[in-house]
Amino acid sequence: MIQPDDARTRSAASDAHAIFAASAHETDRKQALLLAMALSLGSAIALGLARFSYALLLPPMRVDLAWNFAQAGAMNTANALGYLLGALAFARLSKRFPTRALFVVGCVLTALLMAASGVTTDTDTLLALRVATGIGSAFIFVSGGVLAARLASLSPRDAGFVIGLYYGGTGWGIVISSILVPYAVLPVAHGWRFAWFALALGCAAFSVVAVWAARRIESAEPGAAAGHGAASTSRAPMRRRRFALALVGYGCFGIGYIGYMTFIIALLRNAGMSATVVIGFYVLLGVATVVSARMWSRLLDRMRGGQALAILNALLAAATVIPALIAHPVAAFVSGALFGATFLSAVASTTAFVRHNLPSSQWPGGINAFTIVFAFGQIVGPVVIGRVSDSAGLTRGLVYSALVLAAGAVLAACQKPLNATDPNRL
Repeated sequence: MIQPDDARTRSAASDAHAIFAASAHETDRKQALLLAMALSLGSAIALGLARFSYALLLPPMRVDLAWNFAQAGAMNTANALGYLLGALAFARLSKRFPTRALFVVGCVLTALLMAASGVTTDTDTLLALRVATGIGSAFIFVSGGVLAARLASLSPRDAGFVIGLYYGGTGWGIVISSILVPYAVLPVAHGWRFAWFALALGCAAFSVVAVWAARRIESAEPGAAAGHGAASTSRAPMRRRRFALALVGYGCFGIGYIGYMTFIIALLRNAGMSATVVIGFYVLLGVATVVSARMWSRLLDRMRGGQALAILNALLAAATVIPALIAHPVAAFVSGALFGATFLSAVASTTAFVRHNLPSSQWPGGINAFTIVFAFGQIVGPVVIGRVSDSAGLTRGLVYSALVLAAGAVLAACQKPLNATDPNRL
């Protein structure tokens, strides 16, 4: 028979164990979120600093180098071509090298190439550098997405939030760009070159923190550290046609969003808005991108088909068409806030789709498949929207971007969860 004192002792021990377990779980959760935030500086480099900063550099570079809008858009097309080449290379390299190694290579390569972009004023050389920078960005973004998916699996309670934090880190790059570029463009001949040097320093600083996080994540999951380890030998063939609607819908996202991000600053400038308004717009867009990680985390956790991408594409279409219809600072800020709060969550939704519908051994391939169609969209977008803008004006270009995003929403809405029709998901 258990004595009352013994029962109280056991109860107290049980309560202490429960408190200890809860405390340990909370510590693990905080560590996972800290690592996600640190890793997110990789996406800040890949997109915020290496790509979206160009929207701020486009006006002074276009005037200085006498570019038309098609030529200006070609710079982002070159970057997207490099991104596609990097994504295709990642598909092969990830089978031979650890994900972390590709992440590190991407960070170092991108920082060096950003600095090199400030050394020349030759258009062809700049195009080549934008291609090479795109390759480095793809290494960072795809490998970082794989690492974020692994980290989400280590903290399933916050899976959507962890993934959102990683992609939302792009907002920090946008905010830093909006601060660095206007003050780094000096009133001297080819003064825009100094902005490239400033952005390169930002890439280097962010790389230190992001690489630390990548190493910690792989050390927490040793079995995933090598791209050619046991997991890769068990990979079954991945049938991409089963999520073709989501892929095409994401391709439409790539075309539509990059048209907005490439030409929105030029549109605001052409509408007569002051430099203060333009900088405020870009800062707001970046802050909204960071905040979006929490806004859409439950949606990413609950929606297992293409519905999350459909909702986000539809909101992006609305955000894109607003400044095309209303040339006013308030309309610009509404557009920037909605666009910033949505566009990187559309990217995160594809990683969430892969986690929900594919076995972990196929995550690199699944994320890479979405990255490839994303890159195709970004190649098409700047040139097509640039040509439309040259012939019919920037306003018409944004309307076309919005229509493409709306088409992407319809296609993504038709994508069903893969496990709804195939319990084995293979």
